[in-house]
Amino acid sequence: MRQIFLDTETTGLSPESGDRVIEIGCVEMVNRRLTGHNLHLYLNPERKNSEDAVRIHGLTDEFLADKPVFAAVAAEFMAYIAGADVVIHNAAFDVGFLNAELRRVGAPFAQQVASVTDSLLMAREMFPGKANSLDALCKRLEVDNSNRALHGALLDAGLLAEVYIRLTRGQKTLVIDAGEESSGGPQLEVAAIDFSAFTLPVLDASPEEQAAHEAVLKDLDKSSGGKTLWRNLVA
Repeated sequence: MRQIFLDTETTGLSPESGDRVIEIGCVEMVNRRLTGHNLHLYLNPERKNSEDAVRIHGLTDEFLADKPVFAAVAAEFMAYIAGADVVIHNAAFDVGFLNAELRRVGAPFAQQVASVTDSLLMAREMFPGKANSLDALCKRLEVDNSNRALHGALLDAGLLAEVYIRLTRGQKTLVIDAGEESSGGPQLEVAAIDFSAFTLPVLDASPEEQAAHEAVLKDLDKSSGGKTLWRNLVA
């Protein structure tokens, strides 16, 4: 299973208004293991950044001026993501921008990949009613993001990969990682215990405890208007 953890930085919030992608970061994982075969691209957006966006990612117009335009790297990007399951946090945002870029070269994003998984939707199902930003998930799942002073596509994609592993590890098996079992890696094993070898003590209630218990039952019976069921069950 080949997965690509992807993040983008942009000139603003709206591809419909002409905002463009300025950075793409991709981290590859095969069978739940990072391969190190990552992709990192800075792009000349052919327009100015918004001030709000620069405050978030720190990528100035001057820095991006000599970077390639998207059309120049589109083939490399499409070849890299081809056939992969792409995992994106808040996928609608990034896919909207990537679709806008790829439409300019005639290749919609969905046609390049096997599937798109939105880790934000996954997190909302697992932690309903809680903050589920990437930073919040890093803190909750103990992923070190202390180097994240500014947003960066490759850095965020790497953090997302670590978050995703923790979100999907589960406790259905005592194997440390499902991939490790098939590769002969370390796993935890628990020996079976024969409980028939033990004699368990039976502790009887004292007269005082029995009287207190009976008083509670009478109170419950009274408050329910005599509709309690345990008297009939005992009888």
